[in-house]
Amino acid sequence: MLLWIALVVGFGGSASAARPLLVDPKLAPDLFVWTDTCNVYVLRDGDAALLVDLGDGSVLDHLGDIGVKRVEWVLFTHHHREQCQGAPRLRGTGAKVAAPEAERALFERPMDFRKMNVRLGDAFTIHGSSYVRPPIQPIPLDRAFKTNDTFTWHGHEFVCLDTRGNSPGSMTYLLKLGGRRLAFSGDLMLDGAKMHTWFDTEWDYGFAAGIKALRQSVARLSAQQPAWLLPSHGKTLHAPPSPLRDYAEKLARLEKLYLRGYDSEGGSVAYQDKVSTPTVVSNVFQVSPHLFKFKRPNFWPNFGLILADSGRALVVDCGLLDEKFLDATLDGMRAHFGLKAIDAVIVTHMHGDHFLETPYLREKWGAQIWALDNMVDKMEHPEWFDYAAPIQAYGKKNPDGSPMSGVRVDRAFKCGATFEWEGYRFTVDWMPGQTEFALCLHGMIDGRKVAFTGDNIFGDPDDPSQTGHEAVVAHNSAILEEGYIYAGEYLKRLQPDILIGGHSFVMDRPAKFIERYRRWAYDMRDAFRALSWDKDYRYWFDPFWVRAQPYRVALRPGESAEVTLHIRNFRRGKQVHRIEIHTPPGLIAEPAVLEGQLADGSRKSVPVHVRATPEAAGRTHLLAMDVTLDGRRYGERFDFVVKVGPASPLLRSGLGATRDDLAGNTPIHIVGLSKPICNSSIPSRTREPNNTLEPRISMNAASRTETVTTMTTRLCGAATTIR
Repeated sequence: MLLWIALVVGFGGSASAARPLLVDPKLAPDLFVWTDTCNVYVLRDGDAALLVDLGDGSVLDHLGDIGVKRVEWVLFTHHHREQCQGAPRLRGTGAKVAAPEAERALFERPMDFRKMNVRLGDAFTIHGSSYVRPPIQPIPLDRAFKTNDTFTWHGHEFVCLDTRGNSPGSMTYLLKLGGRRLAFSGDLMLDGAKMHTWFDTEWDYGFAAGIKALRQSVARLSAQQPAWLLPSHGKTLHAPPSPLRDYAEKLARLEKLYLRGYDSEGGSVAYQDKVSTPTVVSNVFQVSPHLFKFKRPNFWPNFGLILADSGRALVVDCGLLDEKFLDATLDGMRAHFGLKAIDAVIVTHMHGDHFLETPYLREKWGAQIWALDNMVDKMEHPEWFDYAAPIQAYGKKNPDGSPMSGVRVDRAFKCGATFEWEGYRFTVDWMPGQTEFALCLHGMIDGRKVAFTGDNIFGDPDDPSQTGHEAVVAHNSAILEEGYIYAGEYLKRLQPDILIGGHSFVMDRPAKFIERYRRWAYDMRDAFRALSWDKDYRYWFDPFWVRAQPYRVALRPGESAEVTLHIRNFRRGKQVHRIEIHTPPGLIAEPAVLEGQLADGSRKSVPVHVRATPEAAGRTHLLAMDVTLDGRRYGERFDFVVKVGPASPLLRSGLGATRDDLAGNTPIHIVGLSKPICNSSIPSRTREPNNTLEPRISMNAASRTETVTTMTTRLCGAATTIR
């Protein structure tokens, strides 16, 4: 039996009606709908019923009101928790359960899709970040459907149609009732030609597999010419052909804008770098007298090198390189260009492929590792988060042979910090885009303003068809206002002469390219807004507006850990929450109830203690957060992972980290610590004062008239005005 423990921040939620309501009393007198975490459809025959989806299970308490004594079948349209979180209440009732065959594993083996140690190729992930939301306990299926299967209940024949897109195996159940073809369509499309969520359809890294699947499903369902569309959320559509056409058009526009804004499949050398010239060192090209990078066909490493006249160097990013190849290259730079030392590696953003080889340069060359302060915990403790492409997902080893689970940062910059090095003056700014945890390093090199922009902008500035954006990935934490829109406005203001991107890109004279990029970012947001079921698209787009940190926790029976829930209000007014923490047997969340509210545009952090009992020992568990926002029930939208089993002596004690422990290359994870140990305890780290407040940015795209919203960035402390 589930332990239902409520963490409340304000508003209490309840079912929207005291009893199931008839969908259409005249045309369908035995078809009802009940709404809690989703719409639950009840098909009645005498005192028996079949349900389509279950929600939180509260419908079971009200079936007697419509003369139903027993539920014989529950047909799930897809695996998302808001559809099935009430499944434990079916135990002992005799009800049977069916779901799509394509999602059988998600129902029956949910913990196969939540791991303590992730890899890039894990199923249903974007480089390690999961885009599926399975139930917190297994749901055994009595039957699983494939497309075109039929299922008959009390003379009613359902036809099963593959309508994947909102989830990897979503299914629509077609039923002829009262002379009409009804479609129980799950979250394929909601009223107004809207999507239920964006992040559930984000299946890859910018190649739109989920959007394409959704478009194909819309076409399949449209061909069936349903008279009614009964979605999992919102009201019934009684004339669906027109909304389905509108939806298909919106999805087509979204896909066109969403696909990467450069020729990611074309020849890399053709436009990857039109500027640099070859040197005597194999694969090393010279951008300008003091600036070097790698180049060869279909070669995508992350590495730039600024070489001072003294022979000392700064490296910008270092990843996706064989270490023997790196050694040979640096030996060549020593022999032919006088390289004597590498003082530091400056990492442009949180993705592991940009700092995989930084520990190697620290070991071989004594290089320090520098980053922006909002990147540090993602680099040192990536397991605390569920973001895409964390360093441990690459399976890399440390120089001592241990698994690389994080990298210690030696110097953390505040946004706007400047530093002098070998006669150069550089500035480190927050520059989000692909992810909010990113920086731009800029300064004058060889008479030109050079900006190192990581993976935020790629492509050929001379090609007017290219807008330059890298993948749009919500699982990077990448709201447009704190991502590509901000980046476009920032670069427009900065006016660099040349951009040095990640993966060997060099972009010369980029002013027009930056303008196309900036305008695309606003268009991309408009396309998302047009599809968002939420009035503020950010609740629909962002998978992290409620999140637990650490995301992954290790415990032993009898121990507890503090987990911090971070809650965000995107709105312009007060926001009231109710969040219930649903735990499987053997785990207890404390305190049971917390109440509060969030002011306009604010954030809140709430500590919760999770305690393990012997019943939970030896397994990894999923805990879910059931959210109600200003009276609207979202269900178990968010989750985190707890492993109960043997732990190291340090984890068992929760104390005792020595200065030597903290100085090592492997990060120390003390259970319950809500901030990286190294933020306060590593004596070698230099933290930069915030000497320069970020200038105010006015984001006003030409020919647009919209209300201006003021948003204060979390990093720089200065107001940033965006449309």
